[in-house]
Amino acid sequence: MNTDQLKSFIQVAENLNFARAAEILKITQSAVSRQIHSLEDELGTKLLHRTTRTVTLTPAGISFLEDAKNVMGRLKVAEQKIQRHQSTNIQVLTIGCQNEANLDLLCKVLKSCKQQIPELYPFLKVIPHRSILNLFYQDELDLLFGFQEDIPIKNDTVYKELFQIPLCCIVPASHPYAERPELAKEELYLENIVVCNSYAIPARVAEMQNQISQHILPESTYMCENLQVLLTLVRAGYGCSVLPLMNFVNTDIRGIPLKDSEPLSYGIFFKKSSQSPLLKKFISIVTNTSYS
Repeated sequence: MNTDQLKSFIQVAENLNFARAAEILKITQSAVSRQIHSLEDELGTKLLHRTTRTVTLTPAGISFLEDAKNVMGRLKVAEQKIQRHQSTNIQVLTIGCQNEANLDLLCKVLKSCKQQIPELYPFLKVIPHRSILNLFYQDELDLLFGFQEDIPIKNDTVYKELFQIPLCCIVPASHPYAERPELAKEELYLENIVVCNSYAIPARVAEMQNQISQHILPESTYMCENLQVLLTLVRAGYGCSVLPLMNFVNTDIRGIPLKDSEPLSYGIFFKKSSQSPLLKKFISIVTNTSYS
């Protein structure tokens, strides 16, 4: 998904006319049609109902219009902020990650960068998996933080590992397992489990969650589609789950390493062809930061 698609959709939705939208955007009508078609294909649903005479919004289109306008509004505010600082020495670096949990991992990096590159203006984008991949491959992100196995490596893409993250079982702080130094996967078969079907969860973690759930009664398995919902259900005592071991913000959650589980490689992705001195300096700081 990109801004050209959103601009085309918003203009067509507000004018209900492809020709008028093309005139406002100063592009051809066929270009507007291509942007709308590609957006609908990516979302997997029709946003507009077209006849030879009329254009109307579908229920999905009505719902998506507000979200699209909010996204473009936020981008416009960001652009205005940058324009106001053009006379200063600010240098913008657009950094992507897939969920809020990654922001904790970025904190050490940004602290080092603030000291070593005072002119750096980090523009962070936290966007779900598929959308952020599109932004990265369309050069709308300078670099991307993520798990190696979840990002397809293309010809111009470089991956640098920063550290490895073991898998862990997460439980409420009051759970009997909370003080254990490690757990075997089989010990979770007697527990309730929370399973998250989301691209925000690394593929191997989702696979582990599903493997464990196969040994547990359906009524003891809680499904969700969001990482924060998973953490909320675990905190509330509905069950345990499996995630990469990280510094959980909530002190009422504990992460216990899983025995014999292969760690996940976490690092940065960037384009080999990039010649930005700022990006090269940032990568140098990232790769020399201690994450222990």
